[in-house]
Amino acid sequence: MKIPVTIVTGFLGSGKTTLISGLLRKNPSRRLAVLVNEFGEVSVDGALLRVAGEECGVEIHDLPNGCICCTIKDDFLPTMGQLQKRKQEIDHVLIETSGLALPTPVMRALAWPEVRNDFQLDAVLAVVDTPQLLAGNLDKGKPISGAGDAGIPEHVNSVDLILNQQLENADVVVLNKIDELEEDQLLEAEGIVREKAAKVRFLELAYHAELDTRLCMGLSLHDKPEVVEHDHDHDHHGTVQLAPLDVDNPLADQHQFDGHSHTGLASHEHGEDTHLHFHEHDPGWQSFVLHSSQPQDPEKLKAAVKEVSIDQPVLRAKGFASIEGKNHRLVVQAVRNRVQTYFEEAPSHDQESQLVFIGYHCRRDRTAELVNKLTGTVWT
Repeated sequence: MKIPVTIVTGFLGSGKTTLISGLLRKNPSRRLAVLVNEFGEVSVDGALLRVAGEECGVEIHDLPNGCICCTIKDDFLPTMGQLQKRKQEIDHVLIETSGLALPTPVMRALAWPEVRNDFQLDAVLAVVDTPQLLAGNLDKGKPISGAGDAGIPEHVNSVDLILNQQLENADVVVLNKIDELEEDQLLEAEGIVREKAAKVRFLELAYHAELDTRLCMGLSLHDKPEVVEHDHDHDHHGTVQLAPLDVDNPLADQHQFDGHSHTGLASHEHGEDTHLHFHEHDPGWQSFVLHSSQPQDPEKLKAAVKEVSIDQPVLRAKGFASIEGKNHRLVVQAVRNRVQTYFEEAPSHDQESQLVFIGYHCRRDRTAELVNKLTGTVWT
């Protein structure tokens, strides 16, 4: 019997990790394996999931190289190979993609000869930050705070492009962070999603980032997998392959499916490393980490992260901070200028503070300058 696989996608800060943490705690008797892919040097999401996983014996695997699209051969397949050797011990696999990745390469990889006899795609979930969606912050034409007049080319298209493709390939869209929203706002959000991705099968609501397991696992929505003939060295996940999987006749204008169009690069077939080029060599999506060995003041740090998001085009910040007199690290989670902090459940002996910043044309030197000034500590 094949092991079902659920792919969890969603733009930066949508709440994927929190949602998965809830699923782990709700299913202590189900033998789960979780693959976590992050765009950043530090595995913040992986560390948070390990806390939840340790409570119920869930194994967590980090895919550390930023975009899962680029590391199918080097990271994803070897990890799946490890799971294959112990397939009798695993009931379900959850794969969390980074906020800048598309689910399509993983969907197709699950149909490759190496894994298709042991794994079966169950469903693709796209998690949406509903307040950000309603505010228009995820739409084309909405400026990114901090971009100013820096001459950032088509930066707003990048957000819209990634989100739309995540939604188009989803079976289930989860409207997350809806706790303070009224019914008319939820209906508006549903309308926006339906307009962006009319073929989504199910639309679900997640209060307090909690989702009923029956709505996202064991759905068996892909019982007849597509058999993909492929060449690992020339796998294609551009133009046509970024379209919904059931498109029979590609659009004449494939601009919206071109993962490179906003960078000035032409649409083209490319190898697995080209999407890495999209992130690293296009001076667009960037990620960097700041470190500090000094204890932090929670309120000053929170204010500093918020100020950075106003000054710089930072869309996501996350990390851990050491607080004087506390045995538990402070967790920092920020989406644009909305910053939340809370203490980890388990104590930690790690005294170093680490903050990951992800944005479009954001400057590391300016970010470090602001954090140093506003916290009164040294960050490098």
